[in-house]
Amino acid sequence: MGIARADLTILLAATLFVGVAMAACADTGGNRQASAPGAADGTAACATMGTWIDPANRSILSHDQLMEDLSARPVVLLGEHHDDAEHHRWQLHTLAALHGYQPNMIIGFEAFPRRVQPVLDRWVAGELTSDTFLKAVEWSQVWGFDPDLYLPLFHFARQHQVPMLALNVDRELVSTVGREGFDAVPPQDREGISKPAPPSPSYRQSLFQVFNHKHQQHEEAHAAGTPGSSGADPSEAQGDPAFERFVEAQLTWDRAMAEAISGARSSDGTALVVAIIGRGHAEHRWGVPHQLADLGIADSAVMLPVRLSSSCEGLSPDLADAVFTLPPERASRPHRPRLGVMIETADGGARVTAVMPGSVADAAGLEVGDVILMAAGLPTGSGGDLIDTVRQQAPGTWLPLQIRRGGVTVEKVARFPARSGAT
Repeated sequence: MGIARADLTILLAATLFVGVAMAACADTGGNRQASAPGAADGTAACATMGTWIDPANRSILSHDQLMEDLSARPVVLLGEHHDDAEHHRWQLHTLAALHGYQPNMIIGFEAFPRRVQPVLDRWVAGELTSDTFLKAVEWSQVWGFDPDLYLPLFHFARQHQVPMLALNVDRELVSTVGREGFDAVPPQDREGISKPAPPSPSYRQSLFQVFNHKHQQHEEAHAAGTPGSSGADPSEAQGDPAFERFVEAQLTWDRAMAEAISGARSSDGTALVVAIIGRGHAEHRWGVPHQLADLGIADSAVMLPVRLSSSCEGLSPDLADAVFTLPPERASRPHRPRLGVMIETADGGARVTAVMPGSVADAAGLEVGDVILMAAGLPTGSGGDLIDTVRQQAPGTWLPLQIRRGGVTVEKVARFPARSGAT
């Protein structure tokens, strides 16, 4: 995630995990969907844009048959990269197709913690404007990604009177588990989450890569100059308490969403629950699907978008129940300016917890521990305030910042490049 978040460890887990080996979802429904006639050539399938593919045999799937089959499943997980517009367009079209077969639907979102469920209900009921809704769910503070990417999904739910479900928990719970471990959190503070099912060895290995990369990023952000250890053996982390807590934090996240999905399905045994979640929580059936199986829902379906390629090289046979081919590159769209810091609301402003090397913030001389009090002459009483102000900056502009560093007020200027990139 290039956007600021409240906790560096959990933030980097979420960001990096979505980029770890695409994989997942062995067929648990007993039957694969029928392939389209004459479309069994995997190379041709992967080179055809706008196509559903069965990763197990790399054949093209019939869209209508696939949607009909999925509508009979209890749960369908639609994975995403949170900042990819084409992923969200794919989700919208898939939702519409599934709704045509099964109008008794519930749409769950990773983006919302459970405490804002009443706001989601009011939105679906038509009681809130878009701006009021985003403010009430604390979008900038809690999620932070461009809301324009998600609003079409929210409007779809409202227009068709499809209940929206908050799948997540407060980030502080996951952060606490990451710092102290799951067992250290009192049961009354777990938001009703039961102890997660243990991860598979493959999931642990994948999480180790994230954990290792996270520490490299952290060292670079603090300019420690200590070489990373990207080639470390995952077995070396087995006894590392920090790594074990990291795994428990990810499992808590997976379990929370799985329990929300399972609860919704149990409350209406005929409803199709469709979950909009980061693909890292769905791939390989490692995350949410694994926890759903532990809760008694073994036949969830994982659907993922993939980028077009001339061949199916790199497409794991167990990537998902089905994948959908998108253009090889992201469609160009205006980039939101990014300061390049991790922040948390503290000390009367937005406290910097990490600075990304080479970012706008790095060039401006921001440091870990700085508290940003004002941006563009506007108070930053929270991390969300700073995010909102940064988003309004055009490429090539200068953003004056007032910060507090060690009890002293300092003025800094963040200069955004003419073409805003990934920093």
